[in-house]
Amino acid sequence: MAEVQEKGTISIHTENIFPIIKKFLYSDHEIFLRELVSNAVDATQKLKKLSSLGEFAGEAGDLKIEVSFDKDKKTITVSDKGIGMTAEEIKKYINQIAFSGAAEFVEKFKDKTDAKDIIGKFGLGFYSAFMVSDNVEILSRSYKATEDEAARWVCAGSTEFELFTAKKETRGTDVILHINADSEEFLDEWKLKGILEKYCKFLPVEIKFGTKEESVEDGVDSEGKPKHKTVTLDQIINNPSPLWTKAPSELKDEDYLKFYKELYPFSEDPLFWIHLNVDYPFNLTGVLYFPKVKNDFELQKNKIQLYSRQVFITDEVKDVVPDFLMMLHGILDSPDIPLNVSRSYLQSDASVKKISQHITKKVADKLAELFKKDRKDFEKKWDDIHIFVKYGVISDEKFYDRAKDFALLKNTESQYLTFEEYKEKVKPTQTDKDGNVIYLYTSDAGKQDSFIQAAKARSYDVLLLDGVLDNHFINTLEQKLEKVHIKRVDSEIADKLIDKDEKMESVLSKEEQDQIKSVFEKAIANKNMTVTVEPLSPDELPVVITMSEFMRRMKDMAKLGGGGGYSFMGNMPDSYNVAINGNHPIVQKMLKADAEDQKVRLAKQTYDLALLSQNMLTGAELTNFIKRSVEFVS
Repeated sequence: MAEVQEKGTISIHTENIFPIIKKFLYSDHEIFLRELVSNAVDATQKLKKLSSLGEFAGEAGDLKIEVSFDKDKKTITVSDKGIGMTAEEIKKYINQIAFSGAAEFVEKFKDKTDAKDIIGKFGLGFYSAFMVSDNVEILSRSYKATEDEAARWVCAGSTEFELFTAKKETRGTDVILHINADSEEFLDEWKLKGILEKYCKFLPVEIKFGTKEESVEDGVDSEGKPKHKTVTLDQIINNPSPLWTKAPSELKDEDYLKFYKELYPFSEDPLFWIHLNVDYPFNLTGVLYFPKVKNDFELQKNKIQLYSRQVFITDEVKDVVPDFLMMLHGILDSPDIPLNVSRSYLQSDASVKKISQHITKKVADKLAELFKKDRKDFEKKWDDIHIFVKYGVISDEKFYDRAKDFALLKNTESQYLTFEEYKEKVKPTQTDKDGNVIYLYTSDAGKQDSFIQAAKARSYDVLLLDGVLDNHFINTLEQKLEKVHIKRVDSEIADKLIDKDEKMESVLSKEEQDQIKSVFEKAIANKNMTVTVEPLSPDELPVVITMSEFMRRMKDMAKLGGGGGYSFMGNMPDSYNVAINGNHPIVQKMLKADAEDQKVRLAKQTYDLALLSQNMLTGAELTNFIKRSVEFVS
């Protein structure tokens, strides 16, 4: 064994640094491999830089990083052929600089539980190795060495270390982990490969992990047919030059689609994408894809991956990407974001906020460009992308300002119009006596069809707003659009949807109206139903049941967790308006009926018909209605 050159104590002011590392990082212990491979990449890239500057005149050779393991010896080794370290450099970088913040570290984190705020912040990345190891060795030969002289550092997870002189044939560093009994799960090919593919998939230096056999052509046989042979090749687990590191001018559509399939193998092709490439006032590269999401957006979140210099950080990017764009897919890479950061860091960091604002702007610019370039194609995509745009309009003031010129409203005739276009379209027919433009909409075109048809009979237009966000979207539009009120098409009877001066004359006297109202109140016998008799067209339904716009919105907000002043509404019973069409022939028939019970029975039948038209008739009430209907036609 080599002679011990030096024994020493790592220069820190406390003895309990390693137990703290192990304790606080245990929940995230697989990142040790990411940290060690990232260090190997740094060493390799430094050699490339020195070579390009003419400060390293030797042959760089094969610069692959190799990760290997020995199940019998219980070791994992990360090897590189980078710049390496001398004994003095090991003492400096491993024993001193890595622990320059140790005292602060211990003081700050001894009572904390957020592991992600520890590694990296104090230069402790290398020491994550002790989460899984009984002891760690470093064998390193500097690029400055003239022979095979090397240094060997050994530490058993305490503040004491040993430094030996050693021999090493090749330039670079081997980090050898002697895996502890609690971490033997990492001595598994598939486990290690999975971690490497998760964290190191796009590192800029090739990473070898084992070998693979492939069949290759080997000349031709006597008949001129190709011969094959099996060769053993290095298994490279990463793509060192991923798409987002290239200039957009170098790429074609098929390149973006191929990369999308690499990221999301089982997904449909995206609608379009945005290539980000910013170097001032912060560094940011990446590609964001717009997937086909329809309304099922909750299942699509956490599809954006965050990298720092091609090292995977996380796919929880809530504070980097605006919330309304969390449904996008793709990659973001920024060296301005440390490898390990806490949520509180992301929320308060100025660079992160600027990145988030820039992403919002780039998305809005891309959508505006697509709208102007080919509106018909944009309209075809709208049903897939409207959820992004509406969420942005609701949640981001600056995005609304950019989106208001390309955001679309879709009506029941499948026409798509901008906010301004739609207002101009309905203004002539849907302006009330106070000068407010009334937008009508349906949240369920099938269920509310009779109301839609009644509105159309008056030449009113009806918007289709049936998405999961549309309750909030409607409220936002009313706040933003001047003198615009928005009502669901079934919130009033057709004649009252838009309050105008012209009214239909009633064929009933005041006494007859009171009589009809009394009959229906007996038939309904429900204090949550407010009965009125209205002078409607004879062509209208005999009974129309509606809920006021205000009441329904409050209840909808309560269901969606609106909180605050809305939460109590969820416990209140539904209350409806029952409008009796006083000009309908059935009302005349009711007035002429001889017995009071005949009038009530007829009123009950027409009321149940109105309930049935809105899927509000169930259980015993539905059974009784069917029996009564049979009796009527018998």
